[in-house]
Amino acid sequence: MHAPRTRCRRPGRAPATLLAVVVAIMTTACGTTVARDPDPGRDARGNTGAVTAGHPLAAEAGLRVLEAGGLAMDAAITAAAMLAVARPHMNGVGGDTFLLYYDAATNLTYALNGSGRAGSAKTLEELKAEGLERMPGSGPLSVSVPGAVGAWAEGLRRFGTISFAAALEPAIALATAGLPVSERLAEDIAGAEAKLRREPEAARIFLPGGAPPQPGDILPRPDLAETLRTLQDRGPDALYTGALGRKIVQFLQARGGLITHNDMADYLPEWTQPISTRYQGLQVMAFPPNTQGVTLLEELAILQHVDPDLAALGHNSADYLHTVSEAIRLAFIDRDREVADPQAMRVSVDELLDETRIRTLAATIDPSGPAPRLETEAAEDHPNTVYVIAVDQYGNVVSLIQSLFATFGSGLVVPDTGIVLQNRGSLFTFEEDHPNVFAPRRRPFHTLCPVIVLSNERPWLALGTPGGDGQTHTIVQVLNNIRLFDMSPQEAIDAPRLRRLGDGSLAIEDRVPQDVRDALEARGYTVHARSGWTAEFGGAQAVLVDQIAGRRRAGADRRREGWALAY
Repeated sequence: MHAPRTRCRRPGRAPATLLAVVVAIMTTACGTTVARDPDPGRDARGNTGAVTAGHPLAAEAGLRVLEAGGLAMDAAITAAAMLAVARPHMNGVGGDTFLLYYDAATNLTYALNGSGRAGSAKTLEELKAEGLERMPGSGPLSVSVPGAVGAWAEGLRRFGTISFAAALEPAIALATAGLPVSERLAEDIAGAEAKLRREPEAARIFLPGGAPPQPGDILPRPDLAETLRTLQDRGPDALYTGALGRKIVQFLQARGGLITHNDMADYLPEWTQPISTRYQGLQVMAFPPNTQGVTLLEELAILQHVDPDLAALGHNSADYLHTVSEAIRLAFIDRDREVADPQAMRVSVDELLDETRIRTLAATIDPSGPAPRLETEAAEDHPNTVYVIAVDQYGNVVSLIQSLFATFGSGLVVPDTGIVLQNRGSLFTFEEDHPNVFAPRRRPFHTLCPVIVLSNERPWLALGTPGGDGQTHTIVQVLNNIRLFDMSPQEAIDAPRLRRLGDGSLAIEDRVPQDVRDALEARGYTVHARSGWTAEFGGAQAVLVDQIAGRRRAGADRRREGWALAY
């Protein structure tokens, strides 16, 4: 097995036997027994299976499932549960999950929507009558029904071979032992210290001894371990109709929240059809609304019509970066006006992707043209998400993404459970003529965007990233790097990229040459050069499948804690 170069830290302080096992897994994933190339661009390669995940421990847990004969769904859900412990500020039992699944037996791709709906305790009119002008960004009103656990169980029920209880076992072991704190996790918790201090339960767990943990510390999670054991023993109903669900509702209602017992009990993950577009001879499969998957497809369709020979512009040239930025800008106008719960949308996916309409939009882009004039304000973004890919020996593929939205979500932790509650409801608007306006039992808009790319109707690439609004930016650039510029997955992920900010300026990694950045500024862009490997540009992961030889080539992003393994 070969793992890509990433910034992985070895945990310390491991007195307990079980903790020693966890540390041994982390050490293995960090390179003691896994071959690593000292140069960037080295993929993880294998002939049988591959896993990428947003943390080394999650990737290792998923790979062990594949090696034991499990299927892609088994490995993906095991890794997803592990991430709920290993990345507690980004995802978990109190969050949401979306996944795409390619079934090799039927040659069909399925989409599982594991996002929850808004609570029904109050209407928009009642919230406005209380003096609210917008949905709060945190706190009890921002919490919608958590959907991740239901999605984990449903994915396994339909396409897995291991039990829900078995999939939770590695996560329970990690939560019981305590989480080894990496430098990145220490930085992230320290950055959220003020938010954590506002809630006693959050501060108790994540600021042990009254201060953020340091790299090498062990973060104990006994409450979360007990919650996972309850789910293991009683199944997902424990969260939606059982004692855990009652604790969540009672806690939120005492704080003025919107979720009722019926809202929890009525939650069901939903199987739906992926949406797709043709791009550079490929079929790109994305998730339908309430996610921004349609926005990704619109960006790709625009780029296809701007210049079918997009590679001729030159990788990361000023013309290329301007063209990509313009496609993103145009698609985001539609996204911010129209994408929401599909039952509330005014236009359909087909209308947004109508070829005549796309050609009209593409015709407005001149690759050598100036920056557009914009009068927008930069919006706060929440790039706190984790991503998983699993490809098994039979060719089944899972592309899975899950999140709390903001760092530590709503900031609320249900006492005695360790459950951090998401704040997805904060994305609702109070504008009554907007499709994403708050309404009881409505799903909020999501930025989460898992992808599977088909060639000749079979999986060629699985791809995704954290990064909030920037997810589509990262996916377009990494996909182009592989398809148009003939890079390996790891090279494509390591390559410098841009992110278009809400005010129309461009954040560009300073490994893009200075003369290119100067040329963009000469066109009228404000360019913010970023040094190092920062999470602002996402945390891409990819698995490329050689359809002839069957080999899997996987990559993961050093900008976060991503890890890729294959065998």
